[in-house]
Amino acid sequence: MSNQRQQKPTLTGQRFKTRKRDEKERFDPFQFQESIVQGLNQTGTDLNAVTKFLDASGAKLDYRRYAETLFDILVAGGTLAPGGTLSDDVTCTDFCLFKAQEDMETMQAYAQVFNKLIRRYKYLEKGFEEEIKKLLLFLKGFTESERNKLAMLTGILLANGSLSASILSSLFNENLVKEGVSACFAVKLFKSWLSEKDINSVAASLRKVGMENRLMIITYIREEIKKNNISEQTMIGLIWSSVMSSVEWNKKEELVTEQAIKHLKQYSPLLKAFTSQGLSELTLLLKIQEYCYDNIHFMKAFQKIVVLLYKADVLSEEAILKWYNEAHLAKGKSVFLEQMQKFVEWLKNAEEESESEEEEAD
Repeated sequence: MSNQRQQKPTLTGQRFKTRKRDEKERFDPFQFQESIVQGLNQTGTDLNAVTKFLDASGAKLDYRRYAETLFDILVAGGTLAPGGTLSDDVTCTDFCLFKAQEDMETMQAYAQVFNKLIRRYKYLEKGFEEEIKKLLLFLKGFTESERNKLAMLTGILLANGSLSASILSSLFNENLVKEGVSACFAVKLFKSWLSEKDINSVAASLRKVGMENRLMIITYIREEIKKNNISEQTMIGLIWSSVMSSVEWNKKEELVTEQAIKHLKQYSPLLKAFTSQGLSELTLLLKIQEYCYDNIHFMKAFQKIVVLLYKADVLSEEAILKWYNEAHLAKGKSVFLEQMQKFVEWLKNAEEESESEEEEAD
């Protein structure tokens, strides 16, 4: 009975191998690139037509498998070899980000192309972030104009939420930092980002991914100070205002101090970066005094804020003593001087002990 049972047909031998070969050729990355490049060459500089072409092609071409190739073409015009150079063995297109005009309006239009593509094909989100991380590592292989365009585009995409700030980790690459490429790129990127969002929103995005030291913002602000001849004292006042306005503060006096200390701990590296001069430290102390006086719930928080910033090396004992002895404001003077009395005495005693130890050493 079992001998008479008819066996089911199976795919074996040459026929099976031919099918595998056909499948490989059908999904070949070179053919994929040819299809995308041909379509872009037909749409030309009409970005609406580019969007429609990409939307329609996703149903026919394997975007999931060749996401990296797709984004390479849209950014650089063709497949990128390690280091950022274009591969020579395939057809490229001039209708890409790197060949576009270097201005914000054009970059915003290109950002919309990427936004619409990723919204249409959600599975491309991760691949796009990986692509941007890779491009940041390739920065040295690009021209200055290409880097500028990529920085502007990245800033816009960070502002509209299409990218996570975690991609900026690529800029900490040792070679990029050492040669100043990261700093130049960061300045352009943050200028673009801050043209779309305020500094509080930018800081919140960085905090969300654990970039607590705000190195990129510091780089950007330093360049702006230099370019616009802004004093460090003016900048520390602006930074203090921005930092304190970025939070919805608790209305209970006993809770707001704890909230403020936790918040300012995160921002102490940023404050420290712009208090390199004694006058800047004094400016910050006056801003703190003014803020605590103007916001009634902060009246008892003044001393704890100052001590926190002293321990974080933002404020020196010289600046605190100068503020206490002669440079304080009239606003809340008696309250704040009383709060600081014990700490100031401790500072003076520590200073005297240090001087006597130095004399004994001599």
